[in-house]
Amino acid sequence: MKTKIDFNTWERTEHFKFFNSFEESFFGATVTVDCTKAYAKAKELGVSFFLYYLHCTLTAANRLTHFRYRVENGEVYLYDSIGASATVGRPNDTFGFSFMDYHTDLKEFAAHAKKEMERVAAGTGIELRPITNVLHISAIPWLDFTGLTHARGFQFEDSMPKVSYGKMTEKDGVKTMPVSISVHHGLADGKHVGDFVALFQELLNA
Repeated sequence: MKTKIDFNTWERTEHFKFFNSFEESFFGATVTVDCTKAYAKAKELGVSFFLYYLHCTLTAANRLTHFRYRVENGEVYLYDSIGASATVGRPNDTFGFSFMDYHTDLKEFAAHAKKEMERVAAGTGIELRPITNVLHISAIPWLDFTGLTHARGFQFEDSMPKVSYGKMTEKDGVKTMPVSISVHHGLADGKHVGDFVALFQELLNA
């Protein structure tokens, strides 16, 4: 379900119209998160670490209004719930896009997501779908990056937040991982990215 935003009453109307007029409406930041407890918890539960932190990501995004706004045909909508479109690697070094619904229960989410990943891994092609109520997710576990850019087609209307994860490293018993977050500036500001990072870290530590 989604609700159309009334530009006459929305507090972000001027901000949205300003930033939405740019060729590049996105801004982003790269942060380092502590995933020591999350990694241990995933192993304890027998859940893949990727699906564990992806579930934390979706939980954080679904709790924050500004990560559920989407632009569709020039209008802004607020979705009740969002899932993930995550890249899934294949044995031939290509990838496909998966589509994972959000479930509040971790094990239910992981079970459905694992099946979807297996389906995409066994397929061919990119598998594009016209779905906007998702986060664009990618993992780059080979790189401990400090910054990241994304390929963008400016002729296409795009407002989905993009979250990318890098290589987990360990020092003095503390496991950390770089995370890149990019959002449409008409829909979210630096404070909202900060809110997301803080909540994501809190969920990783839970």
